[in-house]
Amino acid sequence: MLDVFDRLPDGLLDLESDQLYKILERPTLIHLEGDRQPALFVSVLLHGNETTSWLAIRELLRKHEDKRLPRSLSVFIGNISAARYRLRHLPNQPDYNRIWQTGDSPEHHMAQQVIDEMRSRGVFASIDVHNNTGRNPHYGCITHLEKDFRKLARLFGKTVVYYTSPKTVQSFAFGHFCPSIVVECGQPDVPDGTAHALEFMETCLNLDSFDSLSDSLIADIDLFHTVAIVKVPEEINFSFDGNPNDDITFPTEMDCLNFCELPIGANFGKAKSERAYLSALSEDGQEKGDRYFQIENGEIKLKIAAMPSMLTLDTDIIRQDCLCYLMERLPLP
Repeated sequence: MLDVFDRLPDGLLDLESDQLYKILERPTLIHLEGDRQPALFVSVLLHGNETTSWLAIRELLRKHEDKRLPRSLSVFIGNISAARYRLRHLPNQPDYNRIWQTGDSPEHHMAQQVIDEMRSRGVFASIDVHNNTGRNPHYGCITHLEKDFRKLARLFGKTVVYYTSPKTVQSFAFGHFCPSIVVECGQPDVPDGTAHALEFMETCLNLDSFDSLSDSLIADIDLFHTVAIVKVPEEINFSFDGNPNDDITFPTEMDCLNFCELPIGANFGKAKSERAYLSALSEDGQEKGDRYFQIENGEIKLKIAAMPSMLTLDTDIIRQDCLCYLMERLPLP
């Protein structure tokens, strides 16, 4: 289920993300030689509707078509079939950013093949480029707090999220053998997101080592820790348009709350009844909804202060993934 090349297929850089299927038949790993070793690994299009990753890597490769890369580069192009329809994933597929731990599906075996090959070759750092459907600032996510991870994140920006769940994502798997990061570049097809991802990848390609970066680089990080994943239970109906028949009505501009430190009592929506609850799963998978939310006078309110991220107004994404994550500030190590 994986194709591996040591050169760019002819015509690849002329294609948009929804045209890649014309040349690439399946997920593809491309190794390109550069002046430094080991290679920088970049993962793109794990979600087929998150186009910034392809736009940025395509621009990077175009700039180096006629000259040697400053460091070797391995590019993994993920869900090509979903990208054709600009979908996160197809109905018959698993989420391509939830397959990087042991499993029995063809997609799990493909992901393990990528892990095994890159581990054996050595990896300088791993970058997984994503978009959000809701309004968020650009930020980086890391799975370890060692200095090299924080330095990698600070090269992207000051806002850094530390998380340890879900463990099935690409950056968690690669974090076992190299500094790894997820970079969240805002909404798809926005030029400043593409420019930011491109600049970050170029910076990493030109970096000699993480030891060459002063520890003072990471002194001003705004560090947050993901404490819960908020989901709407399957049996609960919801909307953003005030439908009185729905169990929960969320505010129409709810994604404006992303990366806002919300106080106790902040409103998360209107509940039709006491059964209209929100699930909040801790990092170890425990249900903690009662810790974070309560229903008071028909409103869902925060019981403790928290900061949401990845709040989205896309009902399909909420069903496929989650409503948001809740975070708290974390002191710098």
